[in-house]
Amino acid sequence: MSWGSELWDQFDNLEKHTQWGIEFVEKYTKFVKERSEIETNYAKQIRNLSKKYQPKKNSREEEESKYTFCKAFLTTLNELNDYAGQHEVIAENLTSQIIGELTRYLTELKAERKSHFHDGRKAQQHIESSWKQLESCKRRFERDCKEADRAQQYFEKMDADINVTKADVEKARQQAQMRHQMAADSKGDYSSYLQKFNQEQNEHYYTVIPNIFQKLQDMEERRIERIGVCMKTFSDVDRQVLPIVGKCLDGMTKAAESIEPKTDSKQVVESYKSGFEPPGDVEFEDYGQTMKRTASDTSLSNSREGKEKPAGKSKGKLWPFIKNKNKLSLKLITLNSQVRNLIEGSGPEDFSHLPPEQRRKKLQGKLDELNKDIQKEMDQRDALTKMKDVYVKNPQMGDPASVDPRLSEIGQNIEKLQFEVQKFEGWLAEVEERMPSKSDSHRRSGLYETQNNTTVSNNCAQDRESPDGSYTEEQNSETQVKANPNPNPNPNPNPTSSTPEFDDEFDDEETLPTIGTCKALYPFEGHNEGTISVAEGELLYVIEEDKGDGWTRVRRNEDEEGYVPTSYVEVFLETNAKDS
Repeated sequence: MSWGSELWDQFDNLEKHTQWGIEFVEKYTKFVKERSEIETNYAKQIRNLSKKYQPKKNSREEEESKYTFCKAFLTTLNELNDYAGQHEVIAENLTSQIIGELTRYLTELKAERKSHFHDGRKAQQHIESSWKQLESCKRRFERDCKEADRAQQYFEKMDADINVTKADVEKARQQAQMRHQMAADSKGDYSSYLQKFNQEQNEHYYTVIPNIFQKLQDMEERRIERIGVCMKTFSDVDRQVLPIVGKCLDGMTKAAESIEPKTDSKQVVESYKSGFEPPGDVEFEDYGQTMKRTASDTSLSNSREGKEKPAGKSKGKLWPFIKNKNKLSLKLITLNSQVRNLIEGSGPEDFSHLPPEQRRKKLQGKLDELNKDIQKEMDQRDALTKMKDVYVKNPQMGDPASVDPRLSEIGQNIEKLQFEVQKFEGWLAEVEERMPSKSDSHRRSGLYETQNNTTVSNNCAQDRESPDGSYTEEQNSETQVKANPNPNPNPNPNPTSSTPEFDDEFDDEETLPTIGTCKALYPFEGHNEGTISVAEGELLYVIEEDKGDGWTRVRRNEDEEGYVPTSYVEVFLETNAKDS
């Protein structure tokens, strides 16, 4: 159906309808723009989320990144970042393919509509002007007709009056004739213009206006078609990124499927394995005869000076994984400290604060880094050497001497790195010699030299373990085991039946004497096993000094004791404790 033939008299309504169509395009453009902004903000939030949970560049995160579930999470974050990028692509395509196109089209649409309605108003004004002229001709004809009638009546009156002169009658007759002629002329003009108006009116309503309305109809249909294309593009923009989004999701799924619990369990062993061996069997102590304590291959720590104890009270130290957690698991504190040092990357250059296995791994890793640095320097030196050869053969390309300073600097760097390599190789050889796997046969042979029942020396890795379980590079001051003085020595001592001297700190029944007091400078929660919680300003008894591992053993009452960080307390030792 055509607007021109059906809506010839609805000019104003069509004007309102086409204006509403333009407003609809503007509304849809605004809708797409807001959708684009949502996609942009969503992508930004997703990127920020991915960035927030990206692992930080520190030793702890590097350690964690070795586990398969951590690698899977990192892959998920990277895929999520790519996923956010696809939403940015959606926003960009919506802006370029819809918003930009509709904005340009709106400008053209408004201009076209304005032109069509301008032509329509012009045609309307022309037909209205013609109608006014027709009305004017009609009124003039009507007026002339009335004037002619009056003139005719006046002439007839004058002609019938016997008192009127002949000249007056003639004058009235001429006036009547003139009026009749004017009426006849007006009638001819009116008839001619009426015919002209009818033609113009017919052309206006059957040609001009239909053509204008047809153009408006075509414009409106193109507008509707353009809206349909944009709506299709709106969905296609999303559909175009679905394959890549699917790949991102597939990557997340693949990352999740790559998690291997057994591998992560193995990594825990690699990360925390100390290299120490479990303690050997505790030998039987025969209290029925006087015996002498000597060092044994079952020692849990370095031997101390023998202490004379009354019969019935001498007890071997229990391994710190059984009963009375507050007293027997304190030895784990040092290992926790070592693990923290390992994770945080603190400690001396030779990693002597670490257990043997972890120290070996750290030294090997350092050697690998140094060898890579040496290889880089050597590659640079080779490149500069080739450049110098080119300069020598072609002096116009450069001065060979200009390369010498850099070559000298690289040579010095290589010498420094090689010195570092030798140093770390020495430490690595030292720790590998002391690894339990290499000294196992020596430790288990039980062949320890006992001279005059006085001293026994042992240089294996476990003798480097301090009494509190920490591993240090310095020799312990108590590396000699003194024989237990006995008024009735056994003339034929049996070394194999001797029991090692254990620390008193793990005795169930004996309570260590206090050697001073301390005041807590800061609050300490004490979540780890073997520690004790303290409040700021609390006064406690000191029962064991800091032995270099950063922990002091304190007691609150007879049943509550444990370790606290030395830096958290202010210690006041008794005079006799200091002298001893």
